[in-house]
Amino acid sequence: MIQELADYENASDSNHATHEKLLNTLCFAPDMESPASGPGYAKTLIVRVPTSSSSSSSESSVYQTPHGEVVAMAMYFNNYSTWHAAPGIYLEDLYVRKPYRGQGYGTLLLKALAKEVVNIGGKRLEWSCLKWNEPSLKFYRSIGAEEMQEWVGLRADGDALMKLAGDAEHQANVKGV
Repeated sequence: MIQELADYENASDSNHATHEKLLNTLCFAPDMESPASGPGYAKTLIVRVPTSSSSSSSESSVYQTPHGEVVAMAMYFNNYSTWHAAPGIYLEDLYVRKPYRGQGYGTLLLKALAKEVVNIGGKRLEWSCLKWNEPSLKFYRSIGAEEMQEWVGLRADGDALMKLAGDAEHQANVKGV
């Protein structure tokens, strides 16, 4: 699904995730009420459509189960608001497979994350969306999300990150910190 997301965002060559890297960096929970397990920094929610043998209900589950096709995922991690002095959740990726879009799975994941924010005493659920992704922006607006007009997303990665880390080390040595 991560590669499908990269393809959707026209960034196919940017995906460097491997099965091993994911196992070393993600946590998984068997359901929303159980603590996540794993060595990871980020957590993931998976939506599986129940098979007729695994559930008599027609509702989907937001958790890992051994049954049913995976139709959507959300990867997230905790953040912190200094102004609220409270935790929150940053949604790194939300992806619903194309045949299942418009059926409520994205809403199901966002509601589960909002519930988690409330459960941890948090104050906000945040995420980013590509400017050109009008279908997703329309969906996010429809659930009450507001675009942050005064904030600009910034990132240091690749060579810029390595240079910054090297400069910080050099500066620390110069100032004796």
